[in-house]
Amino acid sequence: MKLDHIGVAVRSLEQSLKFYRDQLGLRVAGTEEIPSEKVRVAMLPLGEGRLELLEPTAEDSPIARFIQKRGEGIHHIALEVEHLDRHLRQLEAGGVRVLPGKSEYGASGHRYAFLHPASCGGVLVELVEAAPPVRRESR
Repeated sequence: MKLDHIGVAVRSLEQSLKFYRDQLGLRVAGTEEIPSEKVRVAMLPLGEGRLELLEPTAEDSPIARFIQKRGEGIHHIALEVEHLDRHLRQLEAGGVRVLPGKSEYGASGHRYAFLHPASCGGVLVELVEAAPPVRRESR
């Protein structure tokens, strides 16, 4: 298990990148919209991990609700795991609440699941399983 990324809720990717990219000099590895989460993300590599900037694309998105309640800032930490389903079964058996109760597919094809902050000392924790490598057909 290792730190995969830190998710930061922002009102505007464009405005936030003026700081992270233009002032700090971080590189943007890519941006992507996740319609199921109503969010647009920018990934910025940082050491062995990444910063994930999250901009809501709808007023009813989880990120928009987070910003309305708490303002911009750290939204979650994400840990990379192997065998996500096994981890989720073990955690649920131990009483940890998984949100939304199943794993989903997110940015770059990664599978993920969130753990309720009440089960994690007040921190929203995301478990991320890397997308399988793309296989190329031999000719």
